[in-house]
Amino acid sequence: MKPRSQIVLCIDDNQDLLDCEKAFLESFGYTVLTAPSGGKGLELASLHSVDVVVVDYFMPDMNGQDVAMEMKRLQPQAPIIMLSGTADLPEQALEWVDAFVAKDRLASQLLPAIVQLQECHDRQSCGAN
Repeated sequence: MKPRSQIVLCIDDNQDLLDCEKAFLESFGYTVLTAPSGGKGLELASLHSVDVVVVDYFMPDMNGQDVAMEMKRLQPQAPIIMLSGTADLPEQALEWVDAFVAKDRLASQLLPAIVQLQECHDRQSCGAN
């Protein structure tokens, strides 16, 4: 019996980046749901069980911190990775997420971050990041 594909929810207002994330992660066997806004991402999270959430910090309707706070209520088991084009994020925003990946390092750091968070979840314990 083939194991269930891990579901990653990617939320970003940049459609080109969403398309790249989707194609990249699908090439490694993930099922990828995409949302162009925080509201749409939360809507998807209320309809589907997801294994990992990848969310951009800077978005017009609600920022990544707001999305992460609500996501912890909807999908408490799903680790959250925050993305940003800048490393200068409010400290309190990072308190709501399990990992941070700078957009300029997306290609090299996103997949390792997802794998590490999944391994931690499978073991039911993670050290502080």
